[in-house]
Parts: sequence; structure tokens; C-alpha cells
Amino acid sequence: MSGPSTIVGVDVGGTFTDLAFFDEATRRFSTAKVPSNRGDEAVGFIDGLKQLGPIARLGSIVHGTTVGTNALLERKGAKIGVITTPGFRDALEMRRRDRPHTWGLWGDFTPIATREFRLEVPERTLADGTIREAVDTAAVLAACRELLAKGAEALAIVFINSYANAANERAAYAAARTLWPNEHVTHSAQILPEFREFERTSTVALNAYLQPVVASYLGKLEKGLAEEAFDGSFHIVQSNGGIMSTALARRFPVRTALSGPAAGVIAAAAIAKAAGYPDIITADLGGTSFDVSVVANGEAALAAQTTIDFGLIVRTPMIEITTIGAGGGSIAHVDQSGFLSVGPESAGSRPGPVAYGQGNTRPTLTDANIVLGRINAGKPIGGKLERLDVAAARAAIGQSIGEPLGLSPEAAAEAIIRVANARMAGAIRLVSVERGHDPAKFTAVPFGGGGALHVGALLAEVGLKAALVPRYPGITSALGCIIADARHDQVSTLNLMLEGLDGAALGKRMAEAGAEAHAIVAGSGLTVERIDVLYELDMHYQGQTHTVSVPLPVAMGEPVTEDIVRAAFETAYAQAFSRLLPGIPVRIVNLRTAAVGRRPVFDMAALAPEASANVGKAFLGRRPVWFAGAWQEAGIWDRLALPVGALVKGPAILEQGDATTVLDPGLKATVDVLGNLIVERA
Repeated sequence: MSGPSTIVGVDVGGTFTDLAFFDEATRRFSTAKVPSNRGDEAVGFIDGLKQLGPIARLGSIVHGTTVGTNALLERKGAKIGVITTPGFRDALEMRRRDRPHTWGLWGDFTPIATREFRLEVPERTLADGTIREAVDTAAVLAACRELLAKGAEALAIVFINSYANAANERAAYAAARTLWPNEHVTHSAQILPEFREFERTSTVALNAYLQPVVASYLGKLEKGLAEEAFDGSFHIVQSNGGIMSTALARRFPVRTALSGPAAGVIAAAAIAKAAGYPDIITADLGGTSFDVSVVANGEAALAAQTTIDFGLIVRTPMIEITTIGAGGGSIAHVDQSGFLSVGPESAGSRPGPVAYGQGNTRPTLTDANIVLGRINAGKPIGGKLERLDVAAARAAIGQSIGEPLGLSPEAAAEAIIRVANARMAGAIRLVSVERGHDPAKFTAVPFGGGGALHVGALLAEVGLKAALVPRYPGITSALGCIIADARHDQVSTLNLMLEGLDGAALGKRMAEAGAEAHAIVAGSGLTVERIDVLYELDMHYQGQTHTVSVPLPVAMGEPVTEDIVRAAFETAYAQAFSRLLPGIPVRIVNLRTAAVGRRPVFDMAALAPEASANVGKAFLGRRPVWFAGAWQEAGIWDRLALPVGALVKGPAILEQGDATTVLDPGLKATVDVLGNLIVERA
């Protein structure tokens, strides 16, 4: 295992750190899984790499991280200051005048920068880019001194209308950098030169909020790698499913907010497409959350704007992922009304489920699967424990759930799983039915450590036509790190009418934006086969608030005309709304540019079963497993020993080092040529 052809994908989750290793020269693929170390995730990162061999001999490492996500959700980012235009100090707090609880007049919200950390300085730029009042740099320096005295660790500079002309903002940034003691200074034109003052302010403030956290984390990783004499390339997965350098990750940490889950979607889409399933719904069940996403025609959907939590708006391209707190470590409890709930609180990796014996006494979803025999207590994943404590898990479920509800421990465990399944099904309906997709036309791709445990419920409760369980479901997100392309997205506001469009002027703007994005990807240090530059316009009919994304069928440097743009707009609008609005003028709002560095395509055949595999060696025997209110004898299989074409009928349990697949009675699974399990109703 040596040389630049070796690449490792590392996904640090809330419970486990997953690693996928691939040697492009020998086509050898291997995996590792170690417990995450919450609070110091770098420890699990380095420990996992050591399991794969000498770190110094690795060629490339690509990392999907949840450090930014956790910092946002847990409000554990840096103390930040905001400098803005007079009159706009409270944009972060006013938001869009929305409420935490739609149907009530109650709730509270604390912005990430409280009012005493949001200061105004004299400046004014008009919407057309005219500078009415130049920025007072002396006031900027005074504001910096005040914020530093109050303990600010990072600074965000956001001036109204800087998307039209960033001169004042750049001058303020230059002044602040002369005084600010670290590199954590951001101005909005660097991050989001787009109109919509709240969304721009929120995105830039969140970027500053994450800068010290992500920079410190990356620093620990790089120090640990240096101590192991690693001198290869190190890159980070972005929320858009692309890869960027660690230098860019330090500048734009907000783009890593959904890094790990995005890598999982990229891998699931690639696996399913190679297997002949272009339309899928991904179902990533980890230790702390359940993430779902729709992939149609082999392409993951990108959202221009994402809500991480109430009031925390990020307007930068991200794969559309819906997350709920229903992971394997989610704690089950009976609330004051006597109803059983699962999550969102999680036991994480420490203390973990009750059966892990690390001090937790409250039952989790994993404990329920252990008590019902679905997880083999003698083969815990992660490699740190020899055996799970079934008796402790059974006692905890009986005391916390069974006694209040008048159920046996087994019935209570089944109730926990049914409640969790209902929550997962609701999340899948949210991204499918409520967005106009027919679930019967989609295939589920369950992955993560626990996704395949619930494959039967996904088929039964949502009505999906089938399920594809990847060869290594527990490390799918780590695999996504290996196969993801390099990518850089940027946006700029145009605010042009389509009628009478100056195609030459628009083409010039596009060429400049494309060249800038192309240069960033080219300088990322990743080996790519080619760099594609893609363009989209945000457009709408005049008078509308929301826009549609309009892909332009032109490459960088090709001419663009009013007719080309109009035809593209009418196609996109008709697809979105099934009709056009003739006679109403059309406006071009934003230009979006993406440079995508296409990496060598990962051949999924590297994951296929060995030719020597046979069914006889794969069958391990039988054991009682609880299904539908009773114990039933289920066949136990070594999943990775099954040959291509093998057929397994439920009830059955398929075990492997990174995950367990449960086949309920009435289901069957077939091993395809790439080693995936195709699960269908018998």
C-alpha cells in the first residue's frame, strides 16, 4: 500500500468514523470503522487512518466532516462581531419576521451575534452600485477595537448593496485586516455577492461563526498527519457534493455545513446509477440522525438556500438533504402525555446505547434492535467491544418504556422501532410526495450504520418499489469522499430584463466568472481529467418573488443570445409549473457559475464479490429474531461471502463488519453483479 495512487475517504460522524481505502493501481479496496471522539474528532480520524496502515504511505485523503454541522446545531461556534451599514444592524435578528412556531405567538430566537456585537459604520452604496458615501475606515478601526475588547474572535463585514459595488466593503476589509489579530475576517462580497440582505448577512455571519472552529479542527488534523510523515494531498468535501482544498475550507467553512451527508448522497447516486437505478431516495441512518435526499435521473438536487436550524440560513449551493433526529443512538422516552417518542436527543458515541456499557441508562433505537435479535450482540461494529450487553438493554427498555406503557420489553422494543420507522417514513414523504414525486417509481438506498436495519419498513410504509443496499452500507459516505468531483460554485446578481438583452455583455460576465471558478478548481491540487464550467440563471416573471433555476446550454466562451436564454427559461419554467405566462416581462436575477473538475470514474466493480464466493460458506445458521409480535427463526448470513446471483428470503439477517441488513418476512434479496443487495417483496 503505497504511492500517489492510494486514496482514503474519511467520514467523521457523530458515533463512528468511517474510512474507505482504494489503491487505483492494484484496485484493492478495504474499509475501517472506529468510534468517533466527540469534542476532539481528530483523534478518531488519525486512529482510523492507522488501521489502514502507515499514514505516510497514503497518497490522498478526502474528508467529509460534521464539525461545522455540529457547531451550528449545538451553537458552539466562535464569538463573532458584525460591522454593517447604518440602519441594518438588526437584520440578523429581524430575519424575515418568521417565527419558531408557525401557529403560535410564542418562541424565542437568539442570533449568533447579539446586538452589542453588531456595530454600524458610516457608508452607503446604492442599489445601482453608486457610492453615495465612502466608508469611514477610521470608524471601521474603532469598531474593530470595540469588538476585540468585548472578546470577538471573528469578524463579518456586510454592507447593504455591496453585491452591486464592493468597493466600500473591500476598503473596510483592508482596514480591519491591519488591526484584527487573526485571519478570521470575512466580507460579504467574498462569500455571497447577491441581493437579499438577510440571507447574505446570515450566510456571511455563519461563515465567520465557523471559521475559528473549522480552522482549529483542520489544524489538528494537519498536525496529526504531519506527525505521521504524511506528505500527500488533503481535501474536504463540500455541502454541494464537490471537493475543495483545506485552504478554501478555512476561508469558506460555511460550505462544509452538510459535508458528511453530502458525500453519502454522491456515493449512493453513483452506486445506484452503476446498478441501473437512476431514480432513488437515499436513507442515511447514522448514530445521531436520519438524512434523506432525492436523486432523479442520476443527479442529486442542489438547493440554493438551506435552513440549518431556525434562523440559521445558509445561501450557498447544497445538496437537498432533509435531516431528522432519529439515529441509532436516538433516545426513546415516554413523554408527559404518555406518548412514546424517539429522539431527537442522542446518546452519540459517548456514552452510546445502553448495551455499550458506557454509563447510559436510557434506551436507544440501537438497544431496541439488539433486544429483538436484529443486531448480533456478539459482533458489535466498530471493533472496540467484544460483546454488547443485551440484558442491560432489555432492562432499560422494560423500565423506561415497557412499564409506563404496560408492555413487555420485547413489545416495547418493537414499539420503539415502529415509532422510529414512522418518523423516517415521514421524512421520506417530505422529500418525495410533498415535492410531486411518486415513491412507487423510486428505489430506496439505505446506508449508514443503521439504514439497512429498517429496509423493510421503508418499503412497506412509503410504498417504494424496491431497495438497493450498497455493498458496504456503513461506509457509503466515506466512499463518496473517494468518488466526488472537485467543485467550486459562485453567484453574482445581474438584475437584467430579458427583453433587449445585451448578449455580448452577459457573455463577458459569464466568461469572467467561468475563468475565475476554473482557476480555483485547477489550483485545488486534485488530479482531474477535465474541468467543466456550468452556468445557470435565476429568473422569474416580473412581479414574482421566487425564481427558477435555468441551466444555460452554453460552454465557457460560447456566445449567448436573448433567444437562447428565453428558450432555456421557458423550458425550465414549464417543467416547474407546467405552464407559461405569455405577455409578462421576464427578469434575469442572478448568474450562477460552477466549475467541476471531473475525477477519474470509480469502477464499482472493485466492490464486487470474489469469484470464489459461494452460498454454502455464507450461511451461518439460524437464531430467533422478533418480527410482528413474535419470535421467528431467521436465517443468518455472512453478507460479504454471498456470490453474485445469490437469493436470500426473509426472515433473515445479513451481517457484515460495518452494518447489518434485516429482511422481514415477505421480503427477498438478490446479490447483483456489483455486490449490492436488491431487496423486493417476495
